[in-house]
Amino acid sequence: MKFMNRWQYLLLLVTGLFAAVSACKNTEEPAPVTSITSINPTSAPVGSTLVITGTNFNTNPASNTVAFGNVQAQVVSATSTQLVVTVPQNAGTAVSITANGQTAQFSGQFNTANKPIIEVVTSISANTTWTANNVYLIRGFVYVRAGAVLTIEPGTIIKGGGGALDPSGQNRGGTLIIQPGARIEAKGTAQRPIVFTSNAAAGQRKYGDWGGVVLIGRAPTNRPSATPFEGGIEGTYGAYTELTDNSGTLQYVRIEFPGIALTTSANSEVNGLTLYGVGSGTTIDHVQVSYSGDDSYEWFGGTVNQKYLVAFRGFDDDFDTDHGYSGKVQFALSLRDPNAADQSGSNSFESDNFNPGENTAAQGPAAPNNGLPLTQPIFANVSSFAFQSTPNTNPTSGGSGPYQSAMHLRRNTAISIYNSVFSGWPEGLRLDGTATGTLANVNSGALDLQGITIANAVTPVRGAGSITNDQATAFFSNAAKKNTVVASTDVAALLNAQTFNLTAPSFLPPTGSALLVAGNAVTGGKLADSFFTSAPYRGAFNGTDNWLAGWTNFDPQNTNYDR
Repeated sequence: MKFMNRWQYLLLLVTGLFAAVSACKNTEEPAPVTSITSINPTSAPVGSTLVITGTNFNTNPASNTVAFGNVQAQVVSATSTQLVVTVPQNAGTAVSITANGQTAQFSGQFNTANKPIIEVVTSISANTTWTANNVYLIRGFVYVRAGAVLTIEPGTIIKGGGGALDPSGQNRGGTLIIQPGARIEAKGTAQRPIVFTSNAAAGQRKYGDWGGVVLIGRAPTNRPSATPFEGGIEGTYGAYTELTDNSGTLQYVRIEFPGIALTTSANSEVNGLTLYGVGSGTTIDHVQVSYSGDDSYEWFGGTVNQKYLVAFRGFDDDFDTDHGYSGKVQFALSLRDPNAADQSGSNSFESDNFNPGENTAAQGPAAPNNGLPLTQPIFANVSSFAFQSTPNTNPTSGGSGPYQSAMHLRRNTAISIYNSVFSGWPEGLRLDGTATGTLANVNSGALDLQGITIANAVTPVRGAGSITNDQATAFFSNAAKKNTVVASTDVAALLNAQTFNLTAPSFLPPTGSALLVAGNAVTGGKLADSFFTSAPYRGAFNGTDNWLAGWTNFDPQNTNYDR
């Protein structure tokens, strides 16, 4: 009996220990719980999108039920922790989500914003005004037809829809196109700029969310009149000769997240601001293009003049001049994201005429709309900034391609650039072309660079095509041109310490910077034109005047445009 009692006792002890060990090894996770932690923004107009953040959402958008009061909303996209939702008509203040068999309620309240969204899906053929008390959503290609004037009030927000919103079913991002004989009168103010931006919610915006703004005028180009426009825009260049043609006004305007790729073919994108044959009667100043998926600005011929341009975190080139552009630009800024570049090789300036830049024997001598006018613009007081550290030709953490040159001048271009600074580009100047084209323009003075500072470049100057490195260096280093190369170790004395801050940059050069020394700037010559403001310094800024104040935005990703 004693033996049995001991055995029973040991059995009970082992059983208890086994149960205790089994309990310790129980590592089952608690069942996931659907919850809502935040809504951004909590006030938005009908038709806009907002972001709901939480837990245990279904990654299939259609498997989540989002209700604003008793009204169900469309879920645009979904991850397990984030939903992008369109605000429905008659939205209530209480927001709930049902996902994966559970329902969660938002602890706060949602309020429908006061500004209604006006969808723009058809051509504008009569004089029309867009007012600041509405938000306008451009869907697909919207043309302003000849004879019509589109007026946009200061403070107006215009959103570009993505390809999925194209009413034609052609997947074209929302694009505003001012045709020959039409005008846009977009006159913002420093306090109330006009903003073209993405239709996506804050935090969800990206390069190429929509098309952009396109102006087409009746000034000359050097391409045959039957040449089609890029990106599927209707019409052709035409044989226009109106140097002073007027396509309207863009003043204190921001264009954000444009540059959509329309197809996988080359030249199928829309730029941030595209200008075809735009004449000098057009007024363009104080314009910022941000996060463009293609070039920030591209000129195809024309004679339009501009001041105070900003290219911010563009994907391809900042300032691209083609097809006979011969206007003038003063005070221009470029700040790049060093982790975003285009597969074609991103430049600050890309300047050419056409491919190959000179007529063949079969085409005959250059003539209007067939090689002439040359691309021959004049730029002055440009500041362009890429890498703060050692320039990297192939960013690995973003983008799709390499960085190339601050100035890629090729294909018979006759561009002139004065009193400007380029810092942090892998190459400073790439002088590219033939002896009868680009090099001939250098030797005649048609192509001119004076008062240029190239700083922190791996290769400051090089030749390409038929132009040798020695020829390119001899041109740039001519003492009379006052061009300089600054080593990376000396950049700190040249630029503001906050120059490369991507969300809160500051560009006024520090006291003592060589950029501010009047004797380092050039005057006279082509700068004697009455268009140019006297600016005896290098770059877009003197030491005191911050012309960016009030109207620019260097953090559009997180700006709430739905208030």
